[in-house]
Amino acid sequence: MLNLTSPLNSFDLRDRTIFLTGGAGLLGQEFAAALAAAQAHVVVADINGEAAQSIATEITAKTGVEALGLEMDISARHSVHAAVKQTLDIFGQIDVLINNAAIDPKFDPTHQFEHTGSFEDYPLELWNQSLAVNLTGMFLCSQAVARPMLAQNKGVIINISSIYGLVGPDQRLYENQIDPTPVYKPVIYSVTKSAVTGLTRYLATYWAGKNIRVNTLTLGGIFNQHKDEFVQRYSVRTPLGRMAQRSEYNSALLFLASDASAYMTGADLVVDGGWTAW
Repeated sequence: MLNLTSPLNSFDLRDRTIFLTGGAGLLGQEFAAALAAAQAHVVVADINGEAAQSIATEITAKTGVEALGLEMDISARHSVHAAVKQTLDIFGQIDVLINNAAIDPKFDPTHQFEHTGSFEDYPLELWNQSLAVNLTGMFLCSQAVARPMLAQNKGVIINISSIYGLVGPDQRLYENQIDPTPVYKPVIYSVTKSAVTGLTRYLATYWAGKNIRVNTLTLGGIFNQHKDEFVQRYSVRTPLGRMAQRSEYNSALLFLASDASAYMTGADLVVDGGWTAW
């Protein structure tokens, strides 16, 4: 017998509470707006508490759905647990955790002088800093939401990763014809993003039978006023021939956050314009 219920109903996030880390960042703002548009209560957690609160206030005003902005240091256990407790005190539950916060050494105009260090000279303090945010932060947040999700017998965790967690960076992208100083996408970004997939699979199988789903969303490069030279090099390497616009990952996120992906766990949804197909 035919099921004539609209499949669009499975994307409904109404009245769900979604805890979003790195919510004040470039991609975090996009995610927060998209989730709020789907009628979810979004908790915008970020190290920049003022920006997080501003985004939450704007979301609430524009959608009529209450959002919450919180200052949180993802690398500090006490800060993470305090933010989770405040969320539970206000909304009573956490349905979805999106581990989005990360230190991502970008190559847009505001970060163009930050990548001159070679692997041989890469500072240990930068390694430890990125490890604390990109990986330990995911561990701490997942751990903090585990008990409330187990108590409510449901939950979704989405770990945001990168194509550089699947393949090595093509360092030729970052060469500059005008300035011959070598620049690099640093080792720690690839290492931490590779580890995200392992964390996802571990948690998905650890919580087998507990109705907690854990998946990875792996993303390609996002255009953010990059130099033409970089955009051209990146685009040539991508089957779709361009970088992503910042809004183009929203639908994939909504899919993983909602019941539309109810039979997915331990998976890696790759949205990269075909970059890793070559």
